[in-house]
Amino acid sequence: MSGLGKALILLGSILLVLGAIFLAVGKWSNSEGGWGWLGRLPGDFIIKRDNVTFYFPLATSIIISVVGSLIFYFFFRR
Repeated sequence: MSGLGKALILLGSILLVLGAIFLAVGKWSNSEGGWGWLGRLPGDFIIKRDNVTFYFPLATSIIISVVGSLIFYFFFRR
């Protein structure tokens, strides 16, 4: 059970850091909120029809995944 406790503490710490990052980004955001370029990269798909908007942030997801993988690789390698 001690492994589960450590995992929950780690998850809580990660969520705390992410929350602080989102609060900081909100202060430096553009008029639409967030970073201006994040979510509007060339690989992000936005399809607008009459009453429906479909948004699929493929390039943004890949960048976030690579950055997260690098962070975990450098901090948790043995």
